[in-house]
Amino acid sequence: MTAGEVAETLNTDLASGLSGAESGRRLKQLGPNELPAAEKDSPVRRFLRHLHDVLIYVLLGAAVLTAVLQHWVDTIVILFVVVINATVGFLQEGKAERALEGIRDMLSPSASVLREGTWRTIPADNLVPGDVVRLRAGDKVPADLRLAEAHELTVEESALTGESVPTAKHSATVEANAPLGDRHCLAFSGTMITSGSGSGVVVATGSQTELGRINIMMSEVESLQTPLTRQIAAFGRWLALAVVLMTLILVLLGSLIHGTGMAELLQAAASFAVAAIPEGLPALITITLALGVQSMAGRNAITRRLPAVQTLGSVTTICSDKTGTLTKNEMTVERVILTGETLMVTGTGYAPEGEVIAEDGAAVSLDHTGLRRITQALSVANDTRLVQAENGRWSINGEPTEGALQSMAGKLGFDPAAVSRLTTLPFSSENKLMATVAQTEEDLRVLVKGAPDRLLDRAAVQLTPEGGTAPLDRNYWEEQIELLSSQGLRVLGAAERSATDRDTQQLGVEALGDQLTFLGVVGIVDPPREAAVTAIDVCHQAGITVKMITGDHVGTATAIARQMGIDDGAGAVSGAELEAADDAELRRLAAEHNVFARTSPEHKLRLVTALQAEGEVVAMTGDGVNDAPALRRADVGVAMGVKGTEVTKESAEIVLADDNFTTIEVAVEEGRRIYDNLRKAIVFLLPTNGAQSVVVLFAVALGWTLPLTPLQVLWANMVTAVTLAFAFAFEPAEKGLMQRPPRDPGRGIVELRHIVQIAVVSLLIAGVTTGIFRWRIEAGDDLDTARTLATTVLVVCQGFYLFNVKALESTSLRFEALSNNSVAWLCLIGLTALQLLFIYAPPLQQLFDSSALGPRYLLIISLAGLAVFVVTEVLKLLLYGTGRQAQRSGRMVSR
Repeated sequence: MTAGEVAETLNTDLASGLSGAESGRRLKQLGPNELPAAEKDSPVRRFLRHLHDVLIYVLLGAAVLTAVLQHWVDTIVILFVVVINATVGFLQEGKAERALEGIRDMLSPSASVLREGTWRTIPADNLVPGDVVRLRAGDKVPADLRLAEAHELTVEESALTGESVPTAKHSATVEANAPLGDRHCLAFSGTMITSGSGSGVVVATGSQTELGRINIMMSEVESLQTPLTRQIAAFGRWLALAVVLMTLILVLLGSLIHGTGMAELLQAAASFAVAAIPEGLPALITITLALGVQSMAGRNAITRRLPAVQTLGSVTTICSDKTGTLTKNEMTVERVILTGETLMVTGTGYAPEGEVIAEDGAAVSLDHTGLRRITQALSVANDTRLVQAENGRWSINGEPTEGALQSMAGKLGFDPAAVSRLTTLPFSSENKLMATVAQTEEDLRVLVKGAPDRLLDRAAVQLTPEGGTAPLDRNYWEEQIELLSSQGLRVLGAAERSATDRDTQQLGVEALGDQLTFLGVVGIVDPPREAAVTAIDVCHQAGITVKMITGDHVGTATAIARQMGIDDGAGAVSGAELEAADDAELRRLAAEHNVFARTSPEHKLRLVTALQAEGEVVAMTGDGVNDAPALRRADVGVAMGVKGTEVTKESAEIVLADDNFTTIEVAVEEGRRIYDNLRKAIVFLLPTNGAQSVVVLFAVALGWTLPLTPLQVLWANMVTAVTLAFAFAFEPAEKGLMQRPPRDPGRGIVELRHIVQIAVVSLLIAGVTTGIFRWRIEAGDDLDTARTLATTVLVVCQGFYLFNVKALESTSLRFEALSNNSVAWLCLIGLTALQLLFIYAPPLQQLFDSSALGPRYLLIISLAGLAVFVVTEVLKLLLYGTGRQAQRSGRMVSR
């Protein structure tokens, strides 16, 4: 529809706008021009969410059982662990939210609107369909507008469409089925006017805008559980079932075989349940993840949900937006083509840091006639200026492409301000060129820059390497332009001629004539982030596929993907091909191709869903609103914090404060480290519970006195969890971590070989503990002394076992394995101090029925711990020795 037809449909007047009464009526009927506020959980709900865990339910069940038996100390300690666990998670999540708030731009734009024939500024949320709005450079578009006027109007739409350069707008109609990026007669809410001016009629507000449509799409996207939460939930269910079954077996054994009284059996059952449940595990998981979040925050990644850091360690595919994520979203001149000569320009972004290099590798300066003349034309016929902030960061005041030209001039030491501009012909989308009359050092010249084809049409000669002129070789230039374009570069040309007195008075398009001297062309690109190229290579070594999903054109996307090492030769898939594909075909395309161009938000969402259907664990990165639905659907959504939109940040689990793709690779490594450490912590903790459970089971089955009371069992559980297990949160990454293939998300957090180790070590520690207890009872020690000795043996064996697990699948008999975590030694010192208090402090002796032990008992305890360490190292050699060698061989073959 034309703008006039739109105005007629909306019952408005382009010359006078709506009346105050009519706008008020529509506002009341349609509601304000704003997106629905995101629902935020109350503090109470957020706290209770951290109690929604199967292991927490098991702990609460144990608390109820101990309360029924009136073992109030046990009950209080268990509930204390539950509350501390939830509090740690609650505080950490709140801290991440506050960190996120610090990088959000919460400014609400205003709008210049025509009401009753008068232009006035009103809050943008008061706009209604039918309002006539005026736009100027620097404005944020306040609603979806059908443009009625457009004067050299360009709009930055990368956040919505993925375009890497501003889009030229006009008021003419376009095809009804035109893609979002090709709807040049519309300006969309939330995009930015980069140059020119215009006006239009509001056609959609609030949820009806393209921004709002994406917001609705996001609300309908189902978030997925992370691999960690799935595995921990499954582990907790199996553990709960095993505890219930074993408790029933224990009661039946005691009752039927030994005729033990019900009160004593219930006490034994309580001891067994408390022994079997790893009370410290939920808190340990939360603390380990929280410390991972702290580590990532120090490296510019803000984590909004604790499991997200670990989930990155399971990622098999990273789907990344191009503009602003893999690239800098800062246009850069990469190549200069002169007559018979190609020059390369180093440095990226707007910073005037770099140099121009000839084909033989020599640096070229302004002494080069051709380079000086083309630089002069491109920099002087230019309305953009470079700006350096106080922090040293360079940006532009003006249009990105012109900013790239000024950056190149700065690298050569050329100052456009030193040249006087007398008359200027502004750039227009119709003419596709800009010209200015300037007083150069040599003479008065007309300097022109613009689309190469338009300049070639007006040129008769070309500049020669010697500084003279020769007849224009149009075929040569068209070949060069085609070559640059095929490589995804945006091409601009430069030309000049001597100026006349008439030119200084008025410069029009026709006055340029057709006798220009063509100077050459430059190739401009939105450059890849240098660090991102390295990060992608590291991801490939780690077995992670990186895919580019962008709204930009196929040629540009392919060229950038090739530079970054993403394109595997399968070619790019266009949005039109994705649109035509059914679900089965889409899954094939998603699996076989790594580059997807000219995509819409729906395409990105479908691609992520298709990859997940293929069994991939997907991380989706992006900065634009068009990325938000896919971020929400992905296993891990990663938003750019600096250039990312508010909606994008709200949709993501992780926000990168520096917009650096490298941080994602670091986060993957951190996630793998955390997963390894959680596995180590579980393999460490469970033998404690297993040994205690076996001790109780043996005692009941054989009709023996319990070697540990329920409270002593809880002491052993908590003292090892609070001290020793905490050390695994600080365990450094193992060597070769990023040379491993991604974990299979379908496999459990502990595998069969780990379960064998847990079972054997549980039996080993239980056997040592029970054996020493029975030996000392038969030797005549009183019950309190024997139980104190048994409890201490159990705790000290765990202290030695800590160093077995630090190098879980390799030998611990290495200096590095014993010394690479100073926190482990501090935890061991803390454990020793606590256990000495347990043995010798009168208040704890009274509470736990413990008694002082002599020196010979301490020797027995130490020898028992050392024996467990040596036997476990032999067990590890049997379980992992050949497996580790096979893994190393497999990695060598893959390389």
